[in-house]
Amino acid sequence: MERLFVYGTLMRAGGHHGLLGGAPFSGASRTAPGFSLVDLGAYPGMVRGGTAAVAGELFRVDRRVLAGLDRFEGHPHLFRRVRVPLADGGEAFAYLLDPAHAEGLPAIPMGDGGTVHWQPPDR
Repeated sequence: MERLFVYGTLMRAGGHHGLLGGAPFSGASRTAPGFSLVDLGAYPGMVRGGTAAVAGELFRVDRRVLAGLDRFEGHPHLFRRVRVPLADGGEAFAYLLDPAHAEGLPAIPMGDGGTVHWQPPDR
């Protein structure tokens, strides 16, 4: 089992959460500072660089779930599954947007304490 940090539509309230296949929830979390979120419209993309800590959730996933998520996220072309540092000093896998796909996209602003949290658009 691997720790996976999710943000956006893979979170429990997100439209793609079912792709986690019932993986056990390990709690709310956030990354260490050093990331930013960009707005891709219907979903966000996390990019290395910047000063923000990204709010999200942790799950314990198996290799089968990771393989399915890799396909869904377009790993390694659109998003890349990499290990990221967490605010608690640990680390987990997360999907980062390829920086080339983030160029020119609007940043999602930081909230209190330098943390960014994506909210689904009202549609």
